[in-house]
Amino acid sequence: MSDKFGNVSVMRLPHSVSDDVDEDPTGNKALWDRETVASLQRATLIPGGSEALLYATISGALGVLLPFTSREDHDFFQHLEMHMRSENSPLCGRDHLSFRSYYYPVKNVIDGDLCEQFNSLEPAKQKAIAGDLERTPAEVSKKIEDIRTRYAF
Repeated sequence: MSDKFGNVSVMRLPHSVSDDVDEDPTGNKALWDRETVASLQRATLIPGGSEALLYATISGALGVLLPFTSREDHDFFQHLEMHMRSENSPLCGRDHLSFRSYYYPVKNVIDGDLCEQFNSLEPAKQKAIAGDLERTPAEVSKKIEDIRTRYAF
């Protein structure tokens, strides 16, 4: 299941759920039919690369869900995302977390698009964020590039 903000939820349901939804007397079947993710596949995007979950939406957008292989990577990107939320305000002027959590609370997901914007920040902000992460701006950029090339390009 997903929403229009790109949030994806994966749920395991018994096979009988489809029958129950088809026979729903409350009319909530319309909610079931509004899912925007049309395809979800486990895939390797480059030869020898790690597997990821690739999804496609009915509007043609593609997205990738990447698993972290170490707690260190998870902690690093979680802190980078936190700093990017405060340093790189969204164009719409709305708080990033409230935007991503509009329908469902964000849980155990790090916004890679937001982390990728680190390289577009002015050097002074890059240096401040990297300093809080106890790294140089070049090391932060390298870490972002490494996670990208491990799975895709």
